[in-house]
Amino acid sequence: MKILLPVDGSVVAMEAVRFVIRMAAAGLETSVVLANVQEPATLYELVVSHDPQVIEQVSVAAGAHTLEAAQALLDKAHIPYEYEVASGDPAHTIIDILERFECDLVVMGANGMSPLRSALLGSVSNEVLHAAGVPVMIVKLNEISEPAALDAPE
Repeated sequence: MKILLPVDGSVVAMEAVRFVIRMAAAGLETSVVLANVQEPATLYELVVSHDPQVIEQVSVAAGAHTLEAAQALLDKAHIPYEYEVASGDPAHTIIDILERFECDLVVMGANGMSPLRSALLGSVSNEVLHAAGVPVMIVKLNEISEPAALDAPE
């Protein structure tokens, strides 16, 4: 099963990575597509930089850095993965990546917003849940675990 794992560097995103690792350890044959979506450059950034390529390089580097902790966990668990750093609206870009890599499932973290706030503001996980053509598993932070200890590379 090919699983899309959007990672934004948050604690709850890393909990989603650990959840996929637990599923694989329980016997699910899986490969992973790690994805990080960077917000597009602002007009101010474009004006100040004078070079759109510099902004793109910084964005790609920031996204690659954000994926490092997830990559370390997947490497340690011997789970094969591909990765992509993209720029754009997070929910729409995640759907594009999902379709392009032909993933079977999305596993992503949710910040646990209240239903009212989620309805008013919208959240990336909520948008992906409704737009994806495959099952979407929303992982919430397990308050019992100690994420910092689990994420520490050896």
